[in-house]
Amino acid sequence: MEERKLICINCPLGCPLTVTLNEGEVTSVTGNTCPRGEAYGRKECTHPTRIVTSTVRVSDGTLPVVSVKTASDIPKEKMEECVRQLKAVTVSAPVHIGDLIMENSAGTGVSIVATKNVEKRQK
Repeated sequence: MEERKLICINCPLGCPLTVTLNEGEVTSVTGNTCPRGEAYGRKECTHPTRIVTSTVRVSDGTLPVVSVKTASDIPKEKMEECVRQLKAVTVSAPVHIGDLIMENSAGTGVSIVATKNVEKRQK
């Protein structure tokens, strides 16, 4: 038996969770005050995922970079590969919130989208 201590991040309460595992399987989650806490504890200990936020370069823009994020969460172990791929990306201005920046980031099937507007630089 293994116990993992976590702080739930699904709401502002920040419940202290204790997740008990037996051979990699969650047997119990305690400390949560709502069902979302139990679901978070189970997922975090068996298949953790994250939203990735970063920036990519912009050519001919009023700003040198644009902020981006994954359209949904990706497996935690794919984060580094995703960020590495983003380092090689340059987009041309104008860029608008929600624009598709990259498809299938790190082979996850999840797209990267812009989270800021960057206008084209006037020459």
